[in-house]
Amino acid sequence: MKKFIHDDFLLQTKQASKLYHEYAKDMPIIDFHCHLPPQEVAGDKKWANVAEVWLGGDHYKWRAMRSNGVAEKFCTGNVADREKFEKFAETMPYLLRNPMYHWTQLELARYFDVFDLLSPETSEDIWQRTGEKLKSISARSLMKESNVVLACTTDDPIDSLEYHKQILTDDSFDVQVLPTWRPDKAMKIADPYTYNEYVDKLAAAAGMAINSYDDLLEALRKRHDFFHECGCRLSDRGLDTVVSETFNENEADCIFARVRNGDRVTEYEVAVFQTSMLLELAIMDADRDWTMQLHVGAMRNNNTAMFNSLGPDTGFDSIADSGYAKALSKFLDRLTSIDKLPKTILYNLHPGDNEMLATMLGNFQDGSVPGKIQLGSGWWFLDQKDGMERQMEALSQLGLLRRFVGMVTDSRSFLSYTRHEYFRRVLCNILGNDMANGLIPDDYELVGQMVKDISYNNAATYFGFNL
Repeated sequence: MKKFIHDDFLLQTKQASKLYHEYAKDMPIIDFHCHLPPQEVAGDKKWANVAEVWLGGDHYKWRAMRSNGVAEKFCTGNVADREKFEKFAETMPYLLRNPMYHWTQLELARYFDVFDLLSPETSEDIWQRTGEKLKSISARSLMKESNVVLACTTDDPIDSLEYHKQILTDDSFDVQVLPTWRPDKAMKIADPYTYNEYVDKLAAAAGMAINSYDDLLEALRKRHDFFHECGCRLSDRGLDTVVSETFNENEADCIFARVRNGDRVTEYEVAVFQTSMLLELAIMDADRDWTMQLHVGAMRNNNTAMFNSLGPDTGFDSIADSGYAKALSKFLDRLTSIDKLPKTILYNLHPGDNEMLATMLGNFQDGSVPGKIQLGSGWWFLDQKDGMERQMEALSQLGLLRRFVGMVTDSRSFLSYTRHEYFRRVLCNILGNDMANGLIPDDYELVGQMVKDISYNNAATYFGFNL
């Protein structure tokens, strides 16, 4: 039987094959949004077995296993890694047409030289072979082998960034690992107790008291400055939806004071406070010439019992309803009116928002930077073949695909760099099919340069990293 993962995997035409192998395959990777723990890079983490590297924190796999009737103890429990791996192997044949089937087989092929299909029948052999291979694999070796030149982690304003500093001063490792500023917790005032605990930590990190809204902003500016000194050039917000309420100058201060006093506030007051914070945080980014990322549309922690048992990011999130176009437009317009709109990447989780966002981009491009406002790559539930194709189709029809800054892993796994390969194969297949069908010129110099730009060049230029 022909190998499932082969040289022309996902490439349906000779043009697609040539584009991938000659223009995309060997381009370096800038992974400008991920959730890799920087301490694992600094310590060059190694893994005892494939279950540890695969199943230790992968909520994608946990969701699939639960859907296949696998008991929770084999997902997040304390049973032996070998048993967890066996349960995932039992789930694999039921994952046909799920993107995880592709991801899993790609990871086996690229990092373990295993081309057999994972199943209960092959699980023992694959367990042994991957275990032997893991003896010579580490976090840093995976990044080097994947041709990563830069990765941007996701970090809270209170983080010390000590591991980023450690990596930076280590001359034996030349992959840049930079922080990304994610101040979400500074906006989450719905639970006063949790919020005040966080603000106290922020005050300690900034070395100042936080008794007013102005104090809060000053503390965040201090940490923003600190992140900039440590090489940070991107920020991120994880938003259920976009809010953009009308408010006066005193409202945010009054709301903050009540929360600091331990009082609960209304949903409307939460929206007012978050509106003010989103604007202030965007202005900080603009003043530093950072890129602002907005990840919009996740409905998180739906299963209360499992959240209470396991905490967040354990596989109980879903896609939220859409309907934030007016608020987003108002938010971007407010920033534009005061000349404080930073470079911005908009990521949607609801697939129905592709065209809305692709048209929203054009409203706020100002000619200062090519593709200043970007439609981000398919994210979370959409970072699969169909999601990538839909995102690129919308951007192609309604914007400039060639200015697209490309793919990110958005992952906590060091094996996820195969998603860049996956994305590049999907991109080359789209363009190759268009060449074959006469929809774009059958010109490899023209289209090949486009592939290189989307794979790497655009990100290198757009973010202004020192590579």
